[in-house]
Amino acid sequence: MAYRTGKQALALGAAVIACIASPATAAAEPSTRLVSCRSGSCLLISGQRDDAASMVRINGHAVVVEGKRHWRVRLPIETVRAWSAPLARTIRVTLLDPETHAETTAKADLPIGLLGHVTELASLVVSIR
Repeated sequence: MAYRTGKQALALGAAVIACIASPATAAAEPSTRLVSCRSGSCLLISGQRDDAASMVRINGHAVVVEGKRHWRVRLPIETVRAWSAPLARTIRVTLLDPETHAETTAKADLPIGLLGHVTELASLVVSIR
């Protein structure tokens, strides 16, 4: 009987640690996708935040977002390229809590090949085997 109680206590302890490690107030991971905009193509970045007053930064640059808790921002591809490392596959999205000044940073995947080198093909041969 003592062994069973020990297992139950261990399971309860693991559940408590899991709750502490991933708080219920954590925002969902940000996402990205390509969209059309006035300047041609833009990257639409969207996410969630607990406080609508939280500042949003993309790769360290403050941006003005649309929305409250569910926010989004459109950035021209040229801006994303200027703010990112060459051949980057992700961007950093940072939320700054206005009251506590605590920062939460997450990585958002970029569409495949967005910041890769563009290779212009003179011709492309497709064959069926």
